[in-house]
Amino acid sequence: MAAVCGNWRPRGARRNAMLRSRARVGHRVGSQVRKLESQGVPTKQAEAITSAITEVLNDSYCHPPTEWPLFVGIGAPEVRKLESQGVPTKQAEAITSAITEVLNDSLESISESFVSKAEMQKSEMLQEANISKFKSQVQSSQENHFSLLQRETEKLRGDIDKMRSELKYEIDKVTAGQRLDLNLERGRIRDELAKQNEETTDLTTKLDKEIHSLKAQLEAAKYDVIKYCIGTIVSISAVGLAVLRIVM
Repeated sequence: MAAVCGNWRPRGARRNAMLRSRARVGHRVGSQVRKLESQGVPTKQAEAITSAITEVLNDSYCHPPTEWPLFVGIGAPEVRKLESQGVPTKQAEAITSAITEVLNDSLESISESFVSKAEMQKSEMLQEANISKFKSQVQSSQENHFSLLQRETEKLRGDIDKMRSELKYEIDKVTAGQRLDLNLERGRIRDELAKQNEETTDLTTKLDKEIHSLKAQLEAAKYDVIKYCIGTIVSISAVGLAVLRIVM
């Protein structure tokens, strides 16, 4: 294929596909030419047929695939060229008809794999729209996910603050209860100590009273003993004196 054909230059995958198609068409044309030779067609005539086919192929491949139906075909000039090589008119027409059919079948099969520029632009626009829609969906999904995550975070933070407040309230409640119990226990112990002190004081007072009473009783008993002793001594002395008087 020429590097440049008119204003149309196939590139990339399209160029490779057209080269493969051209090779397949050339192979099929070569098969037809050998078939004609096997049926008695002279070599010059076969070469003329090959030359005509090559010109048609070059002319066809130098235009976009959408324009191939306008260029594919072997017409009167090719027939006259074959006639100039000694091919009878009917034979030339039959040959050109067979080759035209082969070319049309081959080029039609390859043209189906191509699309027009408008269709390509439409496909690109559709792909861009799909990509834009996908980006929008991804962005929306990310925003929704971020909003949901933010709401969940706020909710979790609120729950944590609530749990912290409840825990603090319970701790304060337990601490206050323990402090109250401790104060009550301290007051009870203080009351018990005061009661014990009071009882001890009462007992001490009673003991002091008993001791003073016993001391008083001992003093009274001592005086009574002394008094009785003195009385006894006086009585004995009086009896002794009386006896002495009698004796004397």
